[in-house]
Amino acid sequence: MKIAVLSGKGGAGKTLTAVNLAVTAEHAVYMDCDVEEPNGKLFLKPQIMQSKQVYTVIPDFVKEKCTGCRACVDFCRFHALLFIKGMPKVFQEACHACGGCALVCQNQAVIEKKRSVGKVEIGFHNQVQVVTGTLNLGEASGVPVIRRVLEEAGNKEKTVIVDCPPGSACSVMESITDVDYCILVAEPTAFGFHNFTMVHELAGLLGKPCGVVINKYEEPYPPLEKYCEDKGLPVLLRLPYDERIASCVSTGEILVEKLPEYRTEFQQLLRDIGGACL
Repeated sequence: MKIAVLSGKGGAGKTLTAVNLAVTAEHAVYMDCDVEEPNGKLFLKPQIMQSKQVYTVIPDFVKEKCTGCRACVDFCRFHALLFIKGMPKVFQEACHACGGCALVCQNQAVIEKKRSVGKVEIGFHNQVQVVTGTLNLGEASGVPVIRRVLEEAGNKEKTVIVDCPPGSACSVMESITDVDYCILVAEPTAFGFHNFTMVHELAGLLGKPCGVVINKYEEPYPPLEKYCEDKGLPVLLRLPYDERIASCVSTGEILVEKLPEYRTEFQQLLRDIGGACL
């Protein structure tokens, strides 16, 4: 079973939930798709076995073959190409590597060059395989790295935990397209609730079944509770606003290893959604 863990905003407890789910499931794969800020490795501290560069392609132009027809420039909907001094020029930050410019060129004047956009590291924390994607600084889109991370899912019989980017942008959609279930981590505040509804809408558009983990829980937050009730969203777990949890997070310790009572709660969560692999 492939389970995505999402949150509408950073700091809601998404990685806390994802890491502890993976460790609880034991024979699992933890996939960190939060490639701009992959923090799962700070808790799991995996022994790195492999490191692979992730490449995308950008167009280059053969001056001798280019006739200046501008077909490639006119085709590019992302405005990554400009026509300057009789030749197309590419702005790689805007290029989506779609390959369309090469397709429309009638003179084979467009060639493609590889460009590194990040890396994927693979290691282990005990029996948990840890796959971490890291986007190079300054890159506009993490989607190529996320795709490469997801290719490492491996044994389909294992529980796969996908730690998604925060928010509801294209990178999140890419992370959850192939999952079986979405766990939405909510922070019981006005700001947290607003962003939670956005990420739930995205999961709903993709037809994904969802459940909720409420983190930093002190007392019911009525708008969140009512929303879950109205939408038929089960609240799978309430993690209290507990100094011991905060201590684990601040020191990079794994909650279910440090405080065994929480392992029981995460085991029950996995059983509730059919993702136990114990």
